[in-house]
Amino acid sequence: MKKFFAAICACALLLTGCGGGEKSSAPAPKEKTTIGVITHLNVSETEYNEYMKKLEQSYRPSKANLSADYKYFDKMNDMQLALESGQIDVLSTYQNVADYMLQKSSDKEILPSERSLEDSFCFALREGDTKLKNELNKAIKAMISDGTLGKLSKQYITDLKEGEEPPAVPITHIDGADTIKVAVTGDLPPFDLVLSDGTPAGFSTAVLAEISQRIGKNIELVTVDSAARASILSSKGADVVFWVSVPKDSILIPANIDQPAGIAVSEPYYHDLITHIGKKSS
Repeated sequence: MKKFFAAICACALLLTGCGGGEKSSAPAPKEKTTIGVITHLNVSETEYNEYMKKLEQSYRPSKANLSADYKYFDKMNDMQLALESGQIDVLSTYQNVADYMLQKSSDKEILPSERSLEDSFCFALREGDTKLKNELNKAIKAMISDGTLGKLSKQYITDLKEGEEPPAVPITHIDGADTIKVAVTGDLPPFDLVLSDGTPAGFSTAVLAEISQRIGKNIELVTVDSAARASILSSKGADVVFWVSVPKDSILIPANIDQPAGIAVSEPYYHDLITHIGKKSS
């Protein structure tokens, strides 16, 4: 599996045959490749499959019959187990997460793609919380302008040494300040991570620690599954969700794929390419 969403092109190779004229005893190829993806908030799994099929047809109209089947997962760990057990053929994630994952998995590889898709990452909050949104946007813009976000992504993502766990980062308490609850998945290391002992770590925590100081509010972290990000906002179990994704190319994939009605998003604070991981060929 080496081209577009990995196994799709593998299917193409198998269907057209390879090698000499001798009959092969290889099993019949799968018509669809199952790709795991983290649950989005504003489109169902069925809707997501429809969007991705249109996207595939726009790139490879002659291979439309080799479309993929996307399967939602609420947790990255569950998706990794599904890849290991063969329930899915390919795992879809972000470049920084893939690089980190492959440092720990010698039997897997990043699969080349015929195109590049990129997401922007934003905070999510309730639509009526305009004051908080403005505070977050001001802090994000300042952190981009003065290079702080670049330094944090370099320290906690790019320069993370092989085999090294993202470090825990304390969020300093501000005496007498208001507290906002921020929901994190803690499930996408090194981008978003809560260690096994419950300690928040890595890039996400470092960004939140800096934002806490800039907006003058204490931050209380709440861990939540990906699929519950919207409901924890609407139920007021949290004031902010640390990330929702916004596709940079929203021609065929809607910009609000991760933004249900009633939820607003901040300015983006991070961008990353979508990539795909599969098992190495034996």
